[in-house]
Amino acid sequence: MKRLLLFVSAAVLGLIALRVGTPLPVSAQQDPIKVGIIYGLGGAAAPYTKPAITGHELAVDEINNKGGLLGRKLQLVIRDDQSKPDVGIREARDLILKEKVDFLMGVIHSGVGLGISEVAKEYKKLYLNTIAKTAALTEEKGHRYVFRSASNTSIEGRAAAILMADKPFKRYAVIGPDYEYGHRLVDDFMNYLKKLKPDVQVVGEAWPKFGERDFTAHVNALLQAKPEMVFSSLWGGDAIAFVKQAKPYGFFQKTQYMNIAAGDLDVVVPLGAETPEGIWASSNYAFYHPDTPANREFVAKYRAKAGELPPSGAFFGYVGTYFLAEAIKKAKSVDTEKVIDALEGLTIETPIGPLTMRAYDHQATKGQYWGRLKRVPEHPFPILGDIQLIGGEKTLRPVDEIKAMRGTK
Repeated sequence: MKRLLLFVSAAVLGLIALRVGTPLPVSAQQDPIKVGIIYGLGGAAAPYTKPAITGHELAVDEINNKGGLLGRKLQLVIRDDQSKPDVGIREARDLILKEKVDFLMGVIHSGVGLGISEVAKEYKKLYLNTIAKTAALTEEKGHRYVFRSASNTSIEGRAAAILMADKPFKRYAVIGPDYEYGHRLVDDFMNYLKKLKPDVQVVGEAWPKFGERDFTAHVNALLQAKPEMVFSSLWGGDAIAFVKQAKPYGFFQKTQYMNIAAGDLDVVVPLGAETPEGIWASSNYAFYHPDTPANREFVAKYRAKAGELPPSGAFFGYVGTYFLAEAIKKAKSVDTEKVIDALEGLTIETPIGPLTMRAYDHQATKGQYWGRLKRVPEHPFPILGDIQLIGGEKTLRPVDEIKAMRGTK
C-alpha cells in the first residue's frame, strides 16, 4: 500500500512538474490588449461611425491573425457616446476604471473629443482620436496624452481656402452645425481665405443645431443674403438633409456651394441621384483614388468583410488602429509612456500612402481630396472630378504658431 501511495504521489508530482516546466502558448498566458472605442453610433454620425467600427474590426482581425501584438491579441471594447460630451466623458471613465482598457480610441463629435481628451490627461491614458476634427484638440488644447490620425479643421479649412483663393467669388455665406466643429472649421476657412484674398466678405451665416432635421429657415436665410458662394461645414446626416431640402428651392442653381466631405461615400451614397452635380466637395477617403495596389487591396478586403465599398469611416477606423498597433510594436510594450514616445514622429503605410504623426502636436499629416462632383456611368452616385490632394504638410499650422497658442516656447 505504501509503495502504491508513493507511486501515485510521484506521478502527480511529475505531472505538476511537467505542467510547470512546459510553458503555455503566449496568447494563453497573457490577457488581451484592450482598446476602448467610443463613437456616437446613431443619428447624423451613423453614416461614418458604423463603418468606422468595421474598419477597426478589420484591422484587429488582420493583426490577430498574424499573432497579435507582443504575443497578445487585440480586443475592442465599444461604447456609444450618443454624440454628447457628458456621455462620452462618462463612458471614457468607465472604460478606464472598470474595463481597465489599455488605450482609448475613436470619437466623431468634436465636443466629445475635447471632453475625453481631458479624461485621458487626468488618468494619463493614451487617447488616439480617429475622426473628430476641431483643431483645438491638437493645437491650443493639445497635450502629451492625445493624438489624432485624421485631418483637422486647420488642414481642411486652409485647403479649402487655397482652392478658392484664385476663384472669382467674393461674397460668401456660411452654414455649419452650432457646436465646436462647425464654428471652428468656418473660422479656419474664412480666416485663411481672408489672408490669401483680403477682399472677400461674409454676407450671411446660419447655425442650425447638430442633428437638425428642418433646414427650411436656414435655406431661405442663405438665399436672401445673395452670396456668390456658400461654404458649409455640415456633415453626415445633416449634410444629406440640407441638400434634400435645399434642392426644391433651386438653391444649387442660385449660388455656388462648397461642402467639406460632401464627396464621401457616407454622403453621396445615401443621396444617390439627388446629389447636386458640380458642387465643390472634399473627401476624407476615396475608394477610386489613388489607384494603387495598396488602395485596391484595402477596398477588396473591406468589401469581403462588409459587402460594400469602404466609406471614409472605414478608412478612419482602419488607419487609426494601425497607428496604435505600430506604436506598440515599436515600443515593444503597452506601457502608456513608452507607446506615446513611439507614436511621436511615427510614419506608417496606409491605403493612400504614408502618413506621419507629428512629434510636437501629435497631429497626423493627412490631407483632403478635393474636386467637383460629377456623375459617372460606373456608379449610381457621383464622384469627385479633377480630384486633387491638398496635403496635410502644406496646410498644417506651423509648430511655432501652436507653441504660441499653448503659451509655451
